[in-house]
Amino acid sequence: MKITAIYPGTFDPITNGHLDLVSRAARFYDRIIVAVALNKGKSPLFSLSERVAMVGAVISGLDNVEAIGFDNLLVEFARQQDVHVILRGLRAVSDFEYEFQLASMNRRLAPEIETVFLTPAEQYEFISSSMIREIARLQGDVSSFVPEIVNQRLIKKFEGS
Repeated sequence: MKITAIYPGTFDPITNGHLDLVSRAARFYDRIIVAVALNKGKSPLFSLSERVAMVGAVISGLDNVEAIGFDNLLVEFARQQDVHVILRGLRAVSDFEYEFQLASMNRRLAPEIETVFLTPAEQYEFISSSMIREIARLQGDVSSFVPEIVNQRLIKKFEGS
C-alpha cells in the first residue's frame, strides 16, 4: 500500500526548518503533499500562488514531494487527496498544546486520518515564518534560515521599505 502524507501550513515564507521536516518525511512516505493553506484569517506576505510556486521551487529536488494550494478544511482536503496522514512539526514545548488541540479536532472530524508529529533538527528548532518575515522587513539577513530563492523574494518584497 502506498502511503501519502500531507504537511500543511501557510509557508509564508517556507523556511529551512520546513524543508528539513519535508525531506526527512520523504524518506518514510511514498508521497508527500506540501499543502499550502490560503488562511483567510491571516494577512500573508505572499499570495497563495506565490507561496505554492516558492514551495514548488524549493522542493523540486525531492521526487516524491509536491506543493498544492488549498482553501478548505484540512481534513476535507486530505480526503480529496486520499491522504490518511497529516504531518505536523513541533519546534518547542510551546507548540505542543496548540498542535495537540489541532490533532484532537482533526481526529474528531476525520477519525480515519492520523496526525504524526516530527521535530526539526536542532539548528532549525527556533525558526518561524513570522520571525523570518519580521527580520526581513527590517532588512536583516535571513539567508541562513531560508532557501536562496525565498531569500531573494523577501529582499525584493521589502526593497525600499
